[in-house]
Amino acid sequence: MGTTVDEYLNRPLSLPPRQPIRVAVYSRLASGIRSGTLPPGTLLPRESELADMLNVSRTPVREALILLEEDGLITTKRGVGRFVADHLPSTGLETIRPFEQVLADTGGRVDIMPLRFSADPATEFVADHLHIEVATTTWFRECVISLDGTPAAIAQEHFVAGYDARTELNLDATLGNAADDKQTLLAALIKDQALTFDSGECHIVPSTAGNSRASLLNVEADDPVLVLTETIAYHGTPIYLGKYIVSKAVPALAIIQSAK
Repeated sequence: MGTTVDEYLNRPLSLPPRQPIRVAVYSRLASGIRSGTLPPGTLLPRESELADMLNVSRTPVREALILLEEDGLITTKRGVGRFVADHLPSTGLETIRPFEQVLADTGGRVDIMPLRFSADPATEFVADHLHIEVATTTWFRECVISLDGTPAAIAQEHFVAGYDARTELNLDATLGNAADDKQTLLAALIKDQALTFDSGECHIVPSTAGNSRASLLNVEADDPVLVLTETIAYHGTPIYLGKYIVSKAVPALAIIQSAK
């Protein structure tokens, strides 16, 4: 049996240090809408009811609802209440979601070919992003993501191997079993309902393919690529690092912005 609306909204909010409460409220409602837990057309509880369910004051709830309406996720019917929008706006890189979904929004067919899954000592790059010691054992998974049969991106994903004392998590079972799946490890993480991400950060820089990456992307070594480096946190602790090398074969990627 799936999660009911009341069960979903009554779960305690995750409040990382320095994160505004309105952002946590927005994230809870937006995630429920995007995942279908709050289906299109759902009548949302009133402000006061939402505040009680989430155990916060009405002010951040009101602010979050205003932002949700500005972003096209909910609508207001005067005298009736607020409803989940019948048609949701597309999302881009501004949300935490698997990169294959971002590519799928371009309208093409997405395929994933796993290349490698191994336990390696963390490099300085990995250690810096995951906030761990250099040489800590981490899992590394690499795959090629194709769009309509053409190599479009290389996904390189990292997470701490075994028990992580910082978070009391062990992701080996969840992600190790997904090593040969035709999906990114982030997709497997998101499917794990026990995890609630509280933040993500994505840096985008231009670069060139280089010899080894060019051979996987079927481009020239000096062809331009975009490099997206994404870290995702659980209760304020980075647990996932993804590096995506995106070829020029990929159409424009959307970044939907809000004025707030």
